[in-house]
Amino acid sequence: MNRVFAHLDAGTIAYFSMDVAIDSGIPTYSGGLGILAGDTLRSAADLEAPMVAVTLLHRKGYFEQRLDSKGNQLETPSKWSPENRLEPLSPQVTISIEGRNVGVRAWRYLFGGVSGHGVPLFFLDTNLDENDPRDRALTDHLYGGDELYRLCQEVVLGFGGVAMLRTLGYTNLRVFHMNEGHSAFITLALLQEQAGAKLDGGFSETQVETVRRQCVFTTHTPVPAGHDRFRADLVRQVLGEALAAELRQMRVMDGELNMTELALRLSGFVNGVSMRHGEVTRAMFPDYNIKAITNGVHAATWAAEPFAALYDRRIPQWRRDNGYLRYAVGIPVAEIRQAHRQAKQALLQQVRWLTGSQLDEKVFTVGFARRATAYKRADLLFSDLERLKQIAREAGPLQLVYAGKAHPRDQAGKAIIRRIFEAAAALANYVRVVYLENHDMALGKLLCAGVDVWLNTPLRPQEASGTSGMKAALNGVPSFSIIDGWWVEGHIEGVTGWSIEAPNGAENDSVAEAISLYDKLADVILPLFYNQPDKFDEVMRSAIAFNGSFFNTQRMLFQYLRNAYAPAYSNGLRPLA
Repeated sequence: MNRVFAHLDAGTIAYFSMDVAIDSGIPTYSGGLGILAGDTLRSAADLEAPMVAVTLLHRKGYFEQRLDSKGNQLETPSKWSPENRLEPLSPQVTISIEGRNVGVRAWRYLFGGVSGHGVPLFFLDTNLDENDPRDRALTDHLYGGDELYRLCQEVVLGFGGVAMLRTLGYTNLRVFHMNEGHSAFITLALLQEQAGAKLDGGFSETQVETVRRQCVFTTHTPVPAGHDRFRADLVRQVLGEALAAELRQMRVMDGELNMTELALRLSGFVNGVSMRHGEVTRAMFPDYNIKAITNGVHAATWAAEPFAALYDRRIPQWRRDNGYLRYAVGIPVAEIRQAHRQAKQALLQQVRWLTGSQLDEKVFTVGFARRATAYKRADLLFSDLERLKQIAREAGPLQLVYAGKAHPRDQAGKAIIRRIFEAAAALANYVRVVYLENHDMALGKLLCAGVDVWLNTPLRPQEASGTSGMKAALNGVPSFSIIDGWWVEGHIEGVTGWSIEAPNGAENDSVAEAISLYDKLADVILPLFYNQPDKFDEVMRSAIAFNGSFFNTQRMLFQYLRNAYAPAYSNGLRPLA
């Protein structure tokens, strides 16, 4: 075992996440939350951390996205076979949902680390013959269904997850890490263990404190509307009156149950996912002591092949210790340029294969690949099409590559995709715009490495962290972004990328921010790219050295160890300074 984790017994940390990204062939993730979870577990395997993880199977995945010629999104279920990718396990557990016994089985996937250490991920599955038909479908759809469906899924993840780990022999678990509030019911499952499943006298303060010592909670949602809430009558229907009474007694449920509030109340360590997000979350929940541990990405997963080969040659220690990427400052810019050229060629080949569009390798290429939803403002770049045409004529040609799914019920997100298609048609003779459908891990890796700049335009402070820009930085692609989320920490103007800021200092003034975007693109970025390529390549190199070396899950996991896991393991709940 890695000496950093040597004082922790095997299997002492249990990590719960509603979705986890393994690869594009296992579509059990929708976006950033699942990508982060997968990268966390990959780094845990690399660092030989004593960790196990639990998620749901999502037999029908998130969805496959198809776009028609107008940009209308069409959704079909994802098709994959757990039997071809996962190991079936024979133990089963039974949980109660609406008074019914629901059987749960598990499938196993093993994340393998650089030294051969494995971190198991258990997928919970209710598709059993003995289950009621409605219960068999509970682990089908990721973030689908109505409020009742979502609540039942979270019961499966929390109660079923704890029961399954115990059945599989993980009896010495000391830390339970909840990745977002979807898994907050593990706190009730642990309380039931403390009470021996007898709730006649309720949960004692000692039992509550014991559970609190074991629980770590990471929240990713900077806006109140993003936190899962369920009506109190629905909670009583699903959990039963006894547990509902305990939730009321703990003052986490009145007219509704807020899953974030439940996790906050019963966790000894709570964190946001960037410095800025920590500040925002403390303002939202002022009664709790909320820290910040900034997200990262798994360097070896997201470094494109040309860059991984370059690092293997120039910085051979980078896979074992991502901090060594700091030494990228010594790599000749010509080698950075060559690796980027190869990554760009790979992206443009894929664009041609997917769309038939032949983009120009020599033209400045902007990338934007995010979930299509209103606050991310994917269409901000198209606020003034005439200005964009002028920039292309006078400052230098540019081409744009977009990707991203809208949630099936997010009509505003779907409208944004249509607006991008409309803008692409209007710009056809001036600026090439392509929108790649069905954005997944494989496509995301090509995009993050193959464009020349990574664009990010969220409404502040709604970007809790963001990780796509971190992936881009690993590949020498600088960010061009609103200063929010991780970019507050990663931004050094003209060194790691460029900011988009309203000249008048106003926040979320889309008109002023679009002007800032156009001005900096025309006056700074394009002239640097076309007239001073060596200087542009130095920015690429700095993005690797400063951002790639820090914004990775290896650093992130060490911070969780020092600040969250070790205190919970050794002393229980510590006073948080």
